[in-house]
Amino acid sequence: MGGDCGRELGRIRQMNLSLRRKMTVAAAKVAGVDALLVTHLPDVRYLCGFTGSSGALVLLGGRAVLFTDGRYTAQARVEAQGTRVVIATKPAVLAACEWIEAAGVSACGFDATQTTVAGLEAMRKVVSAKVRRRLFRPVEALVAALREVKDADEIALMRKAAELGCGLFSGMLTYLDAGLTEVAVAAELEHAARLAGAEGMSFETIVASGARSALPHGRATMLKLPKRGFVTLDFGVVLGGYCSDMTRTVHLGRALPGEREVYDSVLEAQMAAVGAVAPGVTAGEVDEAARSVLRRDGLDKYFSHSTGHGVGLEIHEGPRIAAKQKQVLKQGMVITIEPGVYIPDKFGIRIEDMVQVTATGGEVLTPSVKAWIEL
Repeated sequence: MGGDCGRELGRIRQMNLSLRRKMTVAAAKVAGVDALLVTHLPDVRYLCGFTGSSGALVLLGGRAVLFTDGRYTAQARVEAQGTRVVIATKPAVLAACEWIEAAGVSACGFDATQTTVAGLEAMRKVVSAKVRRRLFRPVEALVAALREVKDADEIALMRKAAELGCGLFSGMLTYLDAGLTEVAVAAELEHAARLAGAEGMSFETIVASGARSALPHGRATMLKLPKRGFVTLDFGVVLGGYCSDMTRTVHLGRALPGEREVYDSVLEAQMAAVGAVAPGVTAGEVDEAARSVLRRDGLDKYFSHSTGHGVGLEIHEGPRIAAKQKQVLKQGMVITIEPGVYIPDKFGIRIEDMVQVTATGGEVLTPSVKAWIEL
């Protein structure tokens, strides 16, 4: 039974990878190139399943060829399903370029957002002079665009990662106490994440307390949590290669006049933006749903970043949920909604959820408590 189930899961996974490659090849054809050189490792993983730290993938018609080095001989042959594996004796990207020329490709696309000027020059140097200036063509981030819309398997992994994160936050509510250092809080959370099965953290855990909570990206320090003040926890875990992301802000001790009102305003803004999520809505409209609440309450000047971003194999993906963004949300996208208010030298508050765009609206994947918490 177990073997049959494993084989069936493997078959489904291979079908998903094959479909992704077909969609990418079709997009490359529309872009006017015969082949596509993929060098961004999350894109490589998305298209063939390979998780190593060195790899370049070439898509040419119905062929997929992965170039990597000898460290990954066994791993690549297990992971890169439906893909020919070439173990290169030189950098994978350069070996791929040589293969592309030998295959008679006339125009090979590459993602200009992931290729440096020096990288492109190195690619050109390994091919003959007669094709050097015309072989490689910059194209839009084709794979990144496809990755914005998640399939059912991706959603399932992200849901599990989000649920794990919610459990971690619940555990932190019994751990947080005045006098603990921010570093100790981050370490406890990350240790608990590993014990719960996380492959790692999505990013460096943010723990910002007291006046430091006014820093949107306040990395944990040796500062001790105050007896009275806000504590912001922003963290995520990785499961199956997919990231989660959530932020909660709690208050230690009794709040001062006005602090609860600011928190309630941020919460209302966050919920308004979640409520605005739906297929066909623009990213800018979702941002405005949050921003308008803070503007009404005279707090918009303290909201210094965009309302959210896409999440997936990387912690920051498209679409960008920001003011005046015209990109239209599509069913299957997973985004964050994370408005905040940061009053310098006083305090900051941010509340963040992961939200899946469904056929009928937005589904919160991080349904952990976000009402006012005073510890």
